[in-house]
Order: sequence, then C-alpha cells, then structure tokens
Amino acid sequence: MSVLLIAGSPSVHSRSSALLNEVAHRLHAQVDDRRLRVDRLQIRDLSPQALLLADWGHPSVVRAIEQVASARALVVATPVYKAAYSGVLKVFLDLLPQTALKGKVVLPIATGGSPHHMLALDYALRPVLQSLGAKHILPGVYASDSQIPKNADGEYQPIEEIQTRLDEAVSSLLHEGLRWPTSPVFAPIPFLQASYSV
Repeated sequence: MSVLLIAGSPSVHSRSSALLNEVAHRLHAQVDDRRLRVDRLQIRDLSPQALLLADWGHPSVVRAIEQVASARALVVATPVYKAAYSGVLKVFLDLLPQTALKGKVVLPIATGGSPHHMLALDYALRPVLQSLGAKHILPGVYASDSQIPKNADGEYQPIEEIQTRLDEAVSSLLHEGLRWPTSPVFAPIPFLQASYSV
C-alpha cells in the first residue's frame, strides 16, 4: 500500500512543501515503511514543455501518471494564487485520465497569503478531484503564510495550531481513509490473568 505526496508548488522551497514534509514525517512516525510506502511527486521536476503541450508520452509524465495510478492515497499540496490552486498543479491534473483517482483517498493541503483564500480548497480544488473519480476526499488543511513562519535555520515551520490540524488530518487519512487498524491503547491480557471483584 502506498501514499503519494504531490507537491504542486513551482518553488523549490515553499510553505506548501513544508506542510507536505510534515505529513511525510507523521506517516513515517506512525507506520512502518515496509507496510506503507510513502512516495513523492514534485510537479515542478516534470518537463515544463511536456506539461504545457500535454505530451502524455514524455517519460517524466508517464512516470508521474504511473505513480498516481499505483498509489492508494494522495496528499495534494498547493499554494493558492488568486483564489485558485497553482498553475503547475492545474496542468498536471489536466493530463490525468478521467478516472485517475477512482477508488483513491485524497487529502488536500493548501497555503495562501491570507485566511480569505481558505475556501479555495472546497470551491476550486475539491471539484476537480471529484471529477477525477476520487473515492473519498478528506477535509483539507489550509494555512496562511503567517501560520508557517521561518525558524532560526531559515526553514518554514508551522505553528502549533497547524501542527495539531496536520496530526488530525494524517490520523483521518490512515484510519478513516485507508482503514488502517488502530493500535490498542493497552496490551491484550489473557483471560486467565484478568482479576475481578464481585
């Protein structure tokens, strides 16, 4: 079983990619790599010419479409520009077959300059994911730029509120979306060792 993390930012260092890194960290912390493979797809690394010319036969595009096809779940991260998801994500989604997301679980993540762009997840991205046949689109996580400041090392670091929402989103992805078994809180106790009082 695999989860594909799709980075829809045209920038190498971006807040949306930082959130995607946080998701990857949480997935690796909760599930063994042998049981759940976590792959990445950086759309900016695909051939720009192939994307713009809709060249389905280009090797980078073929590989990317195969990654989507083999994944059980997708985490799609994008910056929001002018109340819409990024252009590079748009051209990539346009290249996918009409049923590319059939039977898949999708967790959308977005970042934007202000809280006013929050609805872009529901009004811009969600309908496209639905049109591609996604089985289950989980509630998305949106963070404004001020909620992902740079730390002392110059890396983007989400504030605690966003960290908590990412914890909840990854838990929903695993347990609600992928039906991953929940770890028991207590170890099972054999019946003969159980003590009781009347």
